[in-house]
Order: sequence, then structure tokens, then C-alpha cells
Amino acid sequence: MGRALWGSEAVYAPGWPADMPVIDAITPDGSFDDVTAALSSVGLGSVPTWLRPYSVLSNGEQFRANLARLIAEAPSRAVLDEFSSVVDRQIAQIGAGAFAKAWRRTGGQAVLLSCHYDILDWVQPDWVFDTATGKFSRGSLWRRPRIDVDVWQTGWEHWPAFEPHHYLKLPRMIAATNYMATVDGQLVAHLAVSTRAGMVEARACRLVVMPEWQGAGVGLRFLDAVCERWRLGQNRYDKPMLTLFHTSHPGLASALRRSTRWTQVSAKLVGESKARSLQSMAKTAARLGTKNVGAGYGGHFRAVQGFRYLGAAPCA
Repeated sequence: MGRALWGSEAVYAPGWPADMPVIDAITPDGSFDDVTAALSSVGLGSVPTWLRPYSVLSNGEQFRANLARLIAEAPSRAVLDEFSSVVDRQIAQIGAGAFAKAWRRTGGQAVLLSCHYDILDWVQPDWVFDTATGKFSRGSLWRRPRIDVDVWQTGWEHWPAFEPHHYLKLPRMIAATNYMATVDGQLVAHLAVSTRAGMVEARACRLVVMPEWQGAGVGLRFLDAVCERWRLGQNRYDKPMLTLFHTSHPGLASALRRSTRWTQVSAKLVGESKARSLQSMAKTAARLGTKNVGAGYGGHFRAVQGFRYLGAAPCA
């Protein structure tokens, strides 16, 4: 049926290089920003995953990588066989919804061949042909399922479940208040919030969205919800504070720039001098009479962008 629609050449079955990171294998001559945007749009937002070859990815990651490559290549017509058939149904539904939203922005047409009905509400198709009944339907008002997220204030006890999915290995933030998002009891996202010196404003870090929930749109909503609490003074200090947030993720940085709730305040291509940081920490340890840990911060080539949460604009 798929070949009969637009011919065999429309059936999308990309080959992947055996030893090339997926981020380099997707449209090698294209824009880096477009590739990262495509990966993020289908929920494959983990930077370490981008640097792995396709062959070592899990079934769910391979599913999303194929969708990201299709979005980046953006053919006018494509047929996807066995759509979502080899992945966990949670990943299938979230991934299908993320793909449908991103694919519509390309302006192309796609036919998805699947043996599962549970993705229909997430894809919101223009038409459906059910081979089991022979029924063809179009124009139905498909409604994407509502995701009800609960936000909890916690300690670090749940961080071990999120830590493997964070792109940096860092010590826990000092004096942080932790927040966790859940859906029907499932762990979805994590964020830690501390304060800058003098409690002039808050600082949010350690944002992690579980892989199976990436692409569902819950990450930024969760970040906004926590920062709004702090803006209103709903914190342990009962003090209203704006929140700073830094990220190296190009997709998240783009989303924060588009949001009217955030404003960009900094952008650095590389970290500060690690040697200068080491000297400063040694002087501080000598002055306080404490042990110097013999380490410094900075010295990396990781671009970091900073944003400040301002909240929703007041109604006119």
C-alpha cells in the first residue's frame, strides 16, 4: 500500500554510517542548528546521545533518530513503514506526537504505516485507513491526550534516577531546593534551585527530562512553573526572586529565546580560565584556613548561554 501511493522511492529507509555520530550523519552539508533542532523536536535532546553512532543507540533512540533525519532532510513525500512498532508504547506515543508537530512545519506529506491504534490521537492524522475493517475516515477531530503534570518539592533522594541523563558530571548544588515533575507517578523531570550570594536572585540548574518524555513539551513548562513559584516568593525564604538559568543545549536555548517569559543575559563560547579559578580557590582556602581541594572551574570549550526568567507579560 505504501509503495502504491507514491512509489518505492518514497519509502523512507535511511542507511546510517557505522562509525559516525548521529549528529554528523544527519544532513552533513546542512546547518548545525537545523540538525540539533530536528533532534530536539522529536525528543532526542541528549547531547551525549548525539555523539554516538546510530548502531549503539537503543530502539527508542534509533526510532527518534530516524524521525529527526527525516525532518532535517524534509522530502516532499515520505512513507514510513513499521512506524513506532519496535519501541515501548510510551516512547511511541510521545515520539509520534513530537514528530507530527515537527513534520507539519516542513510542509511535506507523510504516510505512516503502523499496526498500533494508540498513536492516532498523538499524530492527529488527516485521514486513516484501517486494514482490519476496511474503513477509510478523514476529517476526524483528533485531540492530543492531555498530560497532567504534578510538581513536587523534594531533596536529592530522586536525583540518582535522573543523573545518568544529565550531560555533565557535577557535584550537587549547595543549599539547593529540588523539584520533581511526575505524570501518574512516573518520574518525568528534575530541577534544582539555589540562590546567588546575598539572595539577590535564584539560580536553577540540573534540569533533566527523562528520555521517554522528551518531546512531550513538559520540560519548559516544568521549568517555567518552578521559576514562577520563586518569582512569587513561594520558596523556603518567602522572598520573591527572579531566576537565572544557564544551558549549553542549542534547542533549549532557542526555546528560551522564543519565550516571552525569558530574556537572554549572556553567551560565552568557552569557560573562564581554569588556572585563574584554581588560584582564586587556593587563596580563599588559605584565608579561611581550610583545605584546598586542588581543582578549578572552567577551561572547557562548551558554549554556555544564560537566561533570566521574568514571568508572563502583564495584560494590557
